[in-house]
Amino acid sequence: MDFAKIISIIEEVQHPAINASLTTLGILQNVDIIPEENKVTATFAWPFEGIPIRDMLINSVSQSLKNLNITFEFDEKIMSEGERQKFLQIEKANWKGM
Repeated sequence: MDFAKIISIIEEVQHPAINASLTTLGILQNVDIIPEENKVTATFAWPFEGIPIRDMLINSVSQSLKNLNITFEFDEKIMSEGERQKFLQIEKANWKGM
């Protein structure tokens, strides 16, 4: 299992409307590679509830790892106020629209 390749693939997953990766935005957190199980776990932190593209973002990460035959498991949370403010600053600076 090539850790560098896995991290690179995860960090390349972009938000469709913001010119930034999910990791840069703070949406994808706590990424843990478990080589003995050929698995990656992570947390999706949403800036608010009811994100309309939630499934699309999850699938973009999941599919990238599935292409490497890696199982992906995740949990979800709502961002803290500080995390949300950082997200909104990055979003504003990098908005490209859909």
